[in-house]
Amino acid sequence: MTTVNDLLRDKSTEIWTIAPESSVFEALELMSEKNIGAVLVLESGRLVGLLSERDYARKVILENRTSRDTPVRDVMTTRVAYVEPSMKIQDCLALMTDKRFRHLPVMANDKLVGLVSIGDLVKGVLAEKEFMIEQLEQYITGQ
Repeated sequence: MTTVNDLLRDKSTEIWTIAPESSVFEALELMSEKNIGAVLVLESGRLVGLLSERDYARKVILENRTSRDTPVRDVMTTRVAYVEPSMKIQDCLALMTDKRFRHLPVMANDKLVGLVSIGDLVKGVLAEKEFMIEQLEQYITGQ
């Protein structure tokens, strides 16, 4: 079974972060520039939150705030679930489906080592299924 660590090996090692005192506008600029849907919030190297497009829509736009004047710390999600690299991708998908979020930080020994999205996990599941189909086809045809 494919693990989060397997996904991280095939993924860029860059982790995009922002400080909690940064403006939401700065976070949105980063997210747009990097074409990502969420950014991790680090303070003194420690994960303290996550800001997603959903946070922006619900806590800035709908509350009539301005993104230039609102610090990330005021609207970020602070109760961030995370996974370890050894977790199976199916278990991550179940967690994300149950809790209704789309991004999971990956922590190893209290250190941030990556971030996976629901898209990454779905891609991993599809690759796993394709491999299994190929193996079965080879078995059936005797190759």
